Amino acid sequence: MARPRTPAGRARRVHERLALEYPGSAVELCELDHRTPFELLAATILSAQCTDARVNLVTPHLFVRFPSPVDLADADPLEVEEIIRSTGFYKNKAKSLIGMANALLDRFDGAVPEAMADWVAVPGAGRKTANVVRSVALGLPGLPVDTHVLRLSHRLGLTAETDPVKVERALNPMIPAAERGQFSLRMILHGRRVCFARKPSCATCVLADFCPSAGAV
Repeated sequence: MARPRTPAGRARRVHERLALEYPGSAVELCELDHRTPFELLAATILSAQCTDARVNLVTPHLFVRFPSPVDLADADPLEVEEIIRSTGFYKNKAKSLIGMANALLDRFDGAVPEAMADWVAVPGAGRKTANVVRSVALGLPGLPVDTHVLRLSHRLGLTAETDPVKVERALNPMIPAAERGQFSLRMILHGRRVCFARKPSCATCVLADFCPSAGAV
C-alpha cells in the first residue's frame, strides 16, 4: 500500500489502523471510570498530572460522598482535599471541583454544558476537558489534545503546531466530526502503550510503515 503523501492522508490512515488496534466507542475507549457527564467532568479535572488508574481509585469514594453537583457545591474543602489527596495538587483540584459544581448549579441548572462557548464558565475545565466530556459523555464532536496527541501528531507529521488549540484546529478537518473523540482516545492509548515519549516501540507499531519518524526517535 502506498504511503500517504499529505498530513490529511496520514491522519486518515492513522484513524483506520488505530480503529482496528483499539476498537470500541468513545465511552469504551475512555479509561476514566464514570457513569454520568458530571462524574466524567470531575474525573477529568482530577486527571491533570495524574494517571487515570490513580483517579479511578479515588473517584468511587468521592462520588459516594458527593454524588451530584448539589452535594459537591457545599462540600467542606478540607474533606474534598483529603479524599483526592493522592491525585496530587489536591488543594487546587478541590477548589476547582467545588467551583465547577457551583458553576453548574448557578449557570446550567446543575447540568454539564454542551456548547463549547459555555465551558469558559466552568472552573478547572479547559478546552481539553470540555472536549473529553463532549465527545465521551455527550456524544458531541470533540478532539481532546493532551501530551500524547501532541507528540504523536508531530511524529506522524500531521501538524507542526505546538499549541494544543492550534493542533486541534489542524486535526479537526482531517477527521469526521462524529469520530474525533475516538481518534483522540486511540492516539492517547497508542501513546501510552507503544509510541512512548522517550523510546517509542517502532518495531511493534502498526503505523511504522508510513510514520515519518519510525526508527528515527
